[in-house]
Amino acid sequence: MTPGETPPGPGPAGTARDGVLRTRLKGGLRLLALSALLLAGVGAVGRLVGWIALTTTLGPTAYLLLAHPHSVSARLRSAVIGHALAVVVGLACLALFGLWSHPSTAAEQHDTGAQIGAQALSVGLTLFLLHVCEAHHPPAAATTLLITSGISRPGPPLYGMLTGLVLILAIAPLMSVATTPKQPEQAEGDG
Repeated sequence: MTPGETPPGPGPAGTARDGVLRTRLKGGLRLLALSALLLAGVGAVGRLVGWIALTTTLGPTAYLLLAHPHSVSARLRSAVIGHALAVVVGLACLALFGLWSHPSTAAEQHDTGAQIGAQALSVGLTLFLLHVCEAHHPPAAATTLLITSGISRPGPPLYGMLTGLVLILAIAPLMSVATTPKQPEQAEGDG
């Protein structure tokens, strides 16, 4: 221990650390339970309708909506506009590069120049539109990549991804509001 360092344990510094750890654990357990329940439900719905509804874009979307509900990127407006723009841009890039019915990069185990071009352009356009529309939602970039890589191609893969997104966007904010502790309101004139 260095001079001036507070010893760990029952003193005031130890109590404060214990309180922070308890708060983090409680928040982490909340996220564990909510995200597991939410994604299991989405997966079950997908299975019922015969589509794969759990895609890689859902994890980051669920995280933002559940863990950081008050951030700009977790606003429902940003999430809905972001994913909608990503879907439109992804489908447009598939058509533009002639990849509408091309096998996915996962099925082929490699990508073509056209796929690389479609993926790069779709992410660039999506980010541009997110910025212009002030709808900052980073997981939307994953949505457009899933489409342009062919993993969530038009047809059942796309329908499944869209079903998963709709469920996450509808349910996660409700779960977050129901389980997030109330923040004390600031007095008028405060920051």
